[in-house]
Amino acid sequence: MAPHPGIDTDQLKENARKDLLGLLEGVRGKKNLVIEQSLAGPVGILVKFSTLQDYGVDKVFFLENKNVDSSQKNIVFLVGGEKPSVCVTVAEQIKQIRSTSSVEHELSIIWVPRRTLVSDKILEDAGVLGDVSVEEFSLRFLPLEQDVLTLSIEDPFGDIYLRKDPTSIFLAAQALMLLQKKYGLFPRILGKGDNARRLMELLIRMRAEHAAEENASTSELGLMPSAIIESLIVVDRGIDMATPLLTQLTYEGLIDETFGIKNNQAEVDTSIVGQAPAQAQRNPSAPPQQQGLKRKIQLDSSDKLYDQLRDANFAIVGPLLNKVARRLAGEYESRHGAKSTSELRDFVNKLPGYQAEQQSLKIHTSVTEEIMKNTQSDIFSRVLEVQQNLVSGSDPSTQHNTIEELIARDIPLTTILRLLCLESCVSGGIRPKDLDNLKRLILHAYGYQHLLTLDALEKMQLLVPRTSANPFFIPVGGGGGGSGGGGGGGTADAKATNYNHLRKALRLIVDEVNEQDPNDIAYVYSGYAPLSVRLVQAVIQKQHLIALTRGSAAATNGSGTSSAAHGWQGFEDVLRNVKGETFNKVQKGEEAAMKARHLLAGSGKEKTVVVMFVGGVTFTEIAALRFVARSFEGKKKLLICATGIIGGRAMVETAIEKRDFGRK
Repeated sequence: MAPHPGIDTDQLKENARKDLLGLLEGVRGKKNLVIEQSLAGPVGILVKFSTLQDYGVDKVFFLENKNVDSSQKNIVFLVGGEKPSVCVTVAEQIKQIRSTSSVEHELSIIWVPRRTLVSDKILEDAGVLGDVSVEEFSLRFLPLEQDVLTLSIEDPFGDIYLRKDPTSIFLAAQALMLLQKKYGLFPRILGKGDNARRLMELLIRMRAEHAAEENASTSELGLMPSAIIESLIVVDRGIDMATPLLTQLTYEGLIDETFGIKNNQAEVDTSIVGQAPAQAQRNPSAPPQQQGLKRKIQLDSSDKLYDQLRDANFAIVGPLLNKVARRLAGEYESRHGAKSTSELRDFVNKLPGYQAEQQSLKIHTSVTEEIMKNTQSDIFSRVLEVQQNLVSGSDPSTQHNTIEELIARDIPLTTILRLLCLESCVSGGIRPKDLDNLKRLILHAYGYQHLLTLDALEKMQLLVPRTSANPFFIPVGGGGGGSGGGGGGGTADAKATNYNHLRKALRLIVDEVNEQDPNDIAYVYSGYAPLSVRLVQAVIQKQHLIALTRGSAAATNGSGTSSAAHGWQGFEDVLRNVKGETFNKVQKGEEAAMKARHLLAGSGKEKTVVVMFVGGVTFTEIAALRFVARSFEGKKKLLICATGIIGGRAMVETAIEKRDFGRK
């Protein structure tokens, strides 16, 4: 990924790395590190274990295992401070260390991303607050790629929509505020959805608080509108629940569906990809299944082959791998044609690169073959057929026989729930009689503990009965969100997203998709364009989207540019059929300072549009946004921010009841 000319995500990563290492360096001498398991991945992105050792870390323990030893005088806890249960576990382990060890330990706690009153109260009640040194590691945005920033939150979707916990919205506002302090205010903040509006209001409040702290100093450039950022577009996950429920069909998306991707890594069985090279050298004769059950595969742009494959539709991944294999074979054979020592030296110099690419090709070929075992199965085909029928507008009741058959075949509950939630989202609920019957079948097949699962899904508005006065069929709301002015006055639009109307108005279904050489974002789902990304296009690719949905003549008659300055203009009727509030807020500074800043910055540079997903974004939506960004080559960049990376499986697993209540 090419670095952003203005927003340097590498610098954000380096700053976080220095902050963490500085905190560890502050604890003198050797130390044992106790880390919460969910933070191991984010910390691994920032620093390697060898670097931690350089800063005095002797051993690393997971907090959840409760197995920290007393081999070092210094013990450092690196844990999240937002969850009371984690704080209680830390307090219990500190008390245990105090009671069982004969050594006088120096104990430190580093809360991530912040120290809270609740965490202090829990430590105080346990009688250990005075015995520990407390710091905080303000990890906000974690750069997964040059164009992707996420918060290091374990379950952002469940926090917002099931547990109604607004913490991740607040943390997202803090992270965006840090960007504003460094690069200037977002000149315009647009968004759709109730949680998106809450985020915008927090940003406005934080700006006011910052100005008050600085005594309203207008000389500080950080409080002027940015010259390198065009706008911030905030998308509430709640406006488009259907997209993440669909099976992702890009290569990266299907790796996530099959193996799961966390913090740029996937755990794959060694019988599929073999063992890691270092492990293979230690024990070359052992069969794969005896060399360790799982191997972590790094999945980021440092792997050039993966960077080429990740956003492609899976249908063309096989031919792409075949093409790379033929090229590598030809380059290896070229060594036989080397006639001089200089040519041989050039080949030897390139050899490490060839070997790394060969290893990458081997891994991705094995992963692709494993995914194909799934995609070529009858169950995958049936599930995909039901999904495509539902999003294309077919009568949902005609799909119930297939869903009932899949339940009878005892396929994973998450797959069944994704289908039912998808139907509920795109159809404005499920007919009560049909829903009751499907719920009964689920309870009989998977257990009565899932009464709680079904209740949780209803709380999240993922699985609801259709009512006679369902707002899905009655578009409501007034003005479509103030696309012109700067007051930011939002409008309350539909109570549920009306996919029936939007399917045509935004051309969500594209019948003929060229997966080899795509010309529309619909290639990521083989014919379905994600609603969330279509709404982003309504702001930054306005003319293209108007031409796509209403014809080229309508685009010619519209406004001349696809700029955020036009806001939601031209799509007011669309917004009335999308759930939640619409807003368009202009942030201004002192006029003289603004002119000076823009004069210094120049006008010909690329500007960045920041797209923020509240509640999570899928890998497939990221692929679609990258496709949009490529059309602006040299003119505009997209920076994708999110409270986390999610998928359909993670969405429904949040609601699934794990206890069996003593069932034998």
